[in-house]
Amino acid sequence: MLVALDAVVALVAGGVAFAVRFGTVDDSTQSYLLMSVLLPIAWVAAVGLARAYEARFLFVGSDEYHRVLLAGLALTSLVAVVSYAFHIDLARGYVLVALPAATVADLAVRYAARKWVHHNRHTQQRFMSKVMLVGYERAIAGMTRQLNRQHYHGMQVVGACLPPHRPYHDRIDDVGIDVYGTFLDVADAVDRAGADMVAVLACPEFDAEALRRLAWQLEKTQVDLLVAPALMDVAGPRTTIRPVDGLPLLHVEHPKLSGGRRLVKELFDRLVAGTALILLSPLLLAIGLAIRFTSPGPALFRQARVGKDGTTFGVYKFRSMYADAEARLAELRRLNEHDGVLFKIRDDPRVTRLGKHLRRYSLDELPQLLNIVRGQMSLVGPRPPLRSEVDQYADDVHRRLVVKPGLTGLWQVSGRSDLSWDESVRLDLRYVENWSLAMDLLILWRTAFAVVKSSGAY
Repeated sequence: MLVALDAVVALVAGGVAFAVRFGTVDDSTQSYLLMSVLLPIAWVAAVGLARAYEARFLFVGSDEYHRVLLAGLALTSLVAVVSYAFHIDLARGYVLVALPAATVADLAVRYAARKWVHHNRHTQQRFMSKVMLVGYERAIAGMTRQLNRQHYHGMQVVGACLPPHRPYHDRIDDVGIDVYGTFLDVADAVDRAGADMVAVLACPEFDAEALRRLAWQLEKTQVDLLVAPALMDVAGPRTTIRPVDGLPLLHVEHPKLSGGRRLVKELFDRLVAGTALILLSPLLLAIGLAIRFTSPGPALFRQARVGKDGTTFGVYKFRSMYADAEARLAELRRLNEHDGVLFKIRDDPRVTRLGKHLRRYSLDELPQLLNIVRGQMSLVGPRPPLRSEVDQYADDVHRRLVVKPGLTGLWQVSGRSDLSWDESVRLDLRYVENWSLAMDLLILWRTAFAVVKSSGAY
């Protein structure tokens, strides 16, 4: 499908470039018409050489987009070098339209294809790889729940193999997964379950020799082998392989919590927040007036929250509740629908009619742009907690406080209030450990769709 889409994109880009640069077909432009027809072949070849058709890069993560972009840059550079080296007189206007247009259009088409595949995986369980999990029962249950919750990864757990010499049942009832045997039976279990890949979770019983033997067995059937390191939620540019005498060691760099990149993030946050405040000022004024006219009390609500390094600051929000909401909190505690330290009620009686609409589309959060301009928050970061919530944190959860809280974050684009407490913490810690400017931009992009979808907002 992607090969066909890439070819069509390149053909259209070539046609557009020809029409923009030349407009009509005559003897002097026939060679460029031929180039437009041949461009799909060159484009598909360039994308293939950039390994953008390999299954492990498709439909999940940013590697697919990086490789398409690399193919566009490489093909443009190749055309420039060849035309210069062999003194070929090419119309630069044609080249500067055709190749950038093909690159941008291909990125958009692949994004649309990814969304289509994700929709099919979520609604119809199509385009799924069958996975055999190997490891401890608890780890297998946790991984199964995560893959069942996030169908876009395209992995469907079909069975499990547990450590030998340990008591176990024939089925992991918590997640409804059949047990096909022990670590000694993985190859046979893969054949019986019809699995496409094997994922080995962190387990000391499964040592390097056993892993090597399993790789040899799976090599015969071309079943993919995935190995999960003991590290949780540490990925991307922070991890590299350092071979030491044939032993692949995973080198883990410290997260970038200070330095030049953090300064760039600070400047980016304040510039975008300041610009947004100016552009959205009519909307902010309209919302403020609507709040004042529909319920008694101020339009803005200021609440003490905990920021970076445990400092307290006042977060600004549009008031979405009645003025006596804080006084009524104690009587509603027993109705809490959220686990962990958060307090959430889907149909909170303290929320005004207008407030429900503001919360649905996160419009009540817009005044936090003021906090970002003042340097108290970031555009992207962990959720800003209450002091009462921080007082209940386990030791590891305090890790959320080493960066500024955000107007949006992984929690915002992954389910919002529908997430469990443990899942919210895990997403916030993943952000802290793997932060990057590219990740911030991706979260901001996904936030727009999460707000429009408005799922988990209450």
